Amino acid sequence: MKISYFKKIIALTVALFLLVSLVAGCGNSSKDNNSASSTAEQGNESTGASAQGGDKSPLGKYEPAIDISFVRGIDDDLAANILPKTPGETLEDNRWTRTYKDELGINIKYDWTVKGNEVSDAFVQKINVTLASGELPDVILVNPPQLKQLIDSDMVEDMTQYYNDYASDLLKKYMTEEGSGNIDSVTFNGKMMAVPEILAINELAQYLWIRNDWLKKLNLDPPKTMDDVLKIAEAFTTRDPDGNGKNDTYGIPITKDLYSGCMGTEGFFAGYHAYPNMWVEDSSGKLAWGSTLPETKVALQKLADMYKVGQIDKEFGIKDGSKVAETIAAGKVGIDYGAQWNPMYPLISNYNNDKNADWTGYPLTSADSQKVMVPLKFNQTRIFAVKKGYKHPEALVKLMNMHLEKCWGETADFNKYYMPKENGGVGVWKFSPVCPAPPFKNTEAFVAIDEARKNNDFSKLIDEPKSIQANIEAYEKGDTTQWGWEKIYGKDGVFRNMVQYRENNQLLSEKFVGAPTKTITEKKTTLDKMEKEVFVKIIMGAASINEFDKFVADWNKLGGADMTKEVNEWYDSVKAK
Repeated sequence: MKISYFKKIIALTVALFLLVSLVAGCGNSSKDNNSASSTAEQGNESTGASAQGGDKSPLGKYEPAIDISFVRGIDDDLAANILPKTPGETLEDNRWTRTYKDELGINIKYDWTVKGNEVSDAFVQKINVTLASGELPDVILVNPPQLKQLIDSDMVEDMTQYYNDYASDLLKKYMTEEGSGNIDSVTFNGKMMAVPEILAINELAQYLWIRNDWLKKLNLDPPKTMDDVLKIAEAFTTRDPDGNGKNDTYGIPITKDLYSGCMGTEGFFAGYHAYPNMWVEDSSGKLAWGSTLPETKVALQKLADMYKVGQIDKEFGIKDGSKVAETIAAGKVGIDYGAQWNPMYPLISNYNNDKNADWTGYPLTSADSQKVMVPLKFNQTRIFAVKKGYKHPEALVKLMNMHLEKCWGETADFNKYYMPKENGGVGVWKFSPVCPAPPFKNTEAFVAIDEARKNNDFSKLIDEPKSIQANIEAYEKGDTTQWGWEKIYGKDGVFRNMVQYRENNQLLSEKFVGAPTKTITEKKTTLDKMEKEVFVKIIMGAASINEFDKFVADWNKLGGADMTKEVNEWYDSVKAK
C-alpha cells in the first residue's frame, strides 16, 4: 500500500465518522510518559485557569473579544465541495467563525493553511517546519510524536486545570465514552498537556463483508464460524460464482501491507483470537505486541494454506490497496474484511459495475466456542496543543464545548451548523477548526432509524438520522448513488453488528495509548517493516511457518523487548491510578 493510499484510508475513516451523510453530498523513557485517566480529577497548582476578561462558564463570552490563531489543512472535500456550495462563506469568515465571535467573543485566525488533511505529507511537513522554527500559533494541531517533541521542549501549556474547570459536561461525557484512551494519550506525568479531538475507535471495528448474491447462487448460508468462512472462500474460488466459465475468482482480498480498514487481515486474525499490530494483554495480564503471540502463528498458517490453493491472489505481496480495490471493482472477489464504511469504498465500485452485487456486512466469526473479540487499534491523529504563554488556553476548551453544543447539545441546530439542506447536504462542520463529535453517534443513528423502521413511523426522526433515512429512501426509489447508505444503515445494515458487538462486550481496545516511548520512536518503524515482510513471506510460502518463531526472537532482540518493558511501565502507572 502506498503511503498516499494509507493516508486516504485514515482520512476516509475520520470523515465518515464525523459526517455519515457527506458522501451523499458529494526521547524520554516511558517513565516520563506516565499517563493517568484520573487527570481530570488531579488538577495542577501551577496552572492558573482564568478566562481573563470573560465569563468563566463553559460557554462564557470574552469581553472584549480575544484572538486565537490556528494552522490547518484544507482537504479536498472542503476545497472542492463545501466552499463552492456555500457562497458568501470563506475559511476565515463563515457561520462557525461568526458564531465563535458573537457568542464566545473569540476571533479565529489562521497563521497558515495548506492543501491536504492532517495526515497528508504537505500538512505534516508544514507542521514539522513550524515546530522547528519555534514560531507556533496559539493552538497547533499535532500527532503524538509531535506533541512529545513540544513537551520535551517546554513549548506548550499544561491543560489540566483548564480542562477541569472549563470543559462542559457534554465534552467530558464524550471524551471518555469509550474509556480513558483520549485523555491518557495526552497525559504526561499526570498532566494533561493537550486536548485531543475525540477519537471514535469503534469506527475502526471490522466486519465480514460478503456478496449475498454469490451465497444464494452457490446455495451457501452466511458464516457463523471460521470454518464456514473457509468453506465460502473455497466455493468463491472454485465454483465460478461470477458465472463466466473462467477460473478467475478467489476467496479473500488482502494487500501487501496486511492491516487496513478495508481489504485487511485483522478480522481474519481475530477469528483465531489473534490481534496483530496492536498492544494487548497476554495471558499474564502484561502488555504484549499482538503480532508476537502464539495465536498469530495459527492464523498465519491458515492464510498460508489458503494462498497455497489459490484462495488468495498470488500477487497480493506486491499489490497496494488501490490495486486490490480494482479486483473488487471487477467482481473477482466476494469477501472483504473491513470497516463499516466499506460500501462507500471500495465496494460501491463493484456495485456500479454490477447492480447484482449484493454486499452485506456480517459480524466476525470465531474458530471455536470462544467469543471473538473485535480489535480496535488506537490511532489518534488530531491533538490540539496550546502554545506556552498564550493568555487564554481555556479558549480552546470553550471552542470544543461550543462545537458539541451547536451540533449535539440541547440548543443544537443541525441544519445550520452540521449539514444544511439548502447547500445540498455539505458538511459545514468542517469550517470549524475543532470538530469533536460523540463517538457512538453513527451507531445511535442506526438505532434511531431501526426503531422508526420497526414502528413504520419515520416522522419523529431529526437531524442526522433523518438525513440518513432520506438517503435510504432515495435509494429505494431508484437513486443508486445512495447504495452505500442502505448497506450501512438499512434494514440489514452493518451497524446492527455494532449493536451486537457492544451488547456482547466484544470490543477489544488497544491497551497502550500513551505517547511513543523512546524505543518505539527509535525502533518501531524498522520492526513493523520486518514484521510485514516476514508475514507476507509466510503466507506466500516463501518461508515456513517456523519462521514465525525466529521473527519473534529477532523482534525482541532488535528492540521489541525494550518496547514491551516501556509500555508495561506506562500500563502499570495507569492501572495504579
